Amino acid sequence: MDSTDIVRAKMPELDSLRGVAILLVVFYHGFFWSNNLTGLSGAAKFLVNFTRIGWLGVNLFFVLSGFLITGILVDSLAQKNFFRRFYVRRALRILPAFYALLLILAFIPSQSRAYLLLSFFYLSNLASPLGIPMTYTMLWSLAVEEHFYFVWPVAVKVLSGRTLMILAASIVCCEPFLRAWYFFRGWPEGSGYLTWLVADGLAMGAILAMVVRLPQFTRKRLAYLAVMVLGVAASMAVFGSPYGILTQRRLLGASLLLTVAHLFFLGALGLTLLMGTGKWRRLVNIPVLQFFGGISYGLYLIHWMIFQGWDAITKLFLPGLSHPVGHAGLLGIRFLGAGGAATGLAYLSRRYFEEPFLRIKKRFGP
Repeated sequence: MDSTDIVRAKMPELDSLRGVAILLVVFYHGFFWSNNLTGLSGAAKFLVNFTRIGWLGVNLFFVLSGFLITGILVDSLAQKNFFRRFYVRRALRILPAFYALLLILAFIPSQSRAYLLLSFFYLSNLASPLGIPMTYTMLWSLAVEEHFYFVWPVAVKVLSGRTLMILAASIVCCEPFLRAWYFFRGWPEGSGYLTWLVADGLAMGAILAMVVRLPQFTRKRLAYLAVMVLGVAASMAVFGSPYGILTQRRLLGASLLLTVAHLFFLGALGLTLLMGTGKWRRLVNIPVLQFFGGISYGLYLIHWMIFQGWDAITKLFLPGLSHPVGHAGLLGIRFLGAGGAATGLAYLSRRYFEEPFLRIKKRFGP
């Protein structure tokens, strides 16, 4: 493969997208999730309200995951020990840091033991429907990812490429109707976290992974596809806005908001791949974003725990900093302090805790 190939063994531009995804999530939790718009006005209110879109960072991760995991599976179909290789490599990447986090959370009194038990088996997104409080909400998306890991390798192995594509496209088409059904049921608390209501992001990424591997697929076709998908997403947002497509409090948005978001991220992924293999590669190979992309897993796991730790410590020792709600300056100090600490810890985790397991992972092939 040369540098213009769309699919390569290493695609560093995707680390930039990972960086965007994790920063969206951290800014959202650090500002809007923590404060909403309470007590703010002017520029501070505008900026905090802007971080509201950060909750969709998780959905960008889903599209990326669908693309990368499907690519790994399709490319390794002919290799020996297909399932063993995949699951051992995934386990070495995901489980050590995840279970280390659960162990730490087990010593925090405010954490629900029932919730942590569900999380141990990657069922945290079923907590609310079961009446169990989600005391560390961020774990829900890891449950979705793990469910994908359980099901999708089997589908890739037993289905033909054409049938797999039809399955993924069917998921994309059916999801809005399923979300509409839940909306008519009154959106039972926590239902928005259910795997079968967000799976279209994974499916869209999977479709792109299969399409770019078709022999007849070209860079020009990728450009057309990316622009078309972005155009569809923009049109849906603009023309659907008066009818509530941008809010999940109305039927159209409950059904199609995630579809719009996933389409936008799919188009962005396509353009990033195109630019990352062309003369514009510098625009999508951004070192600071790639740094955050490299530590994104650990940062996602721990960032909210660090924010909570900051709140507890300032309440005890720095009471002047302990009530940031409604105070833009204190919110900023909290974000820089806790966010900086979380970033440092995530880097140390990646280098000294996760990396040894990743070196073991390499023994099972590229």
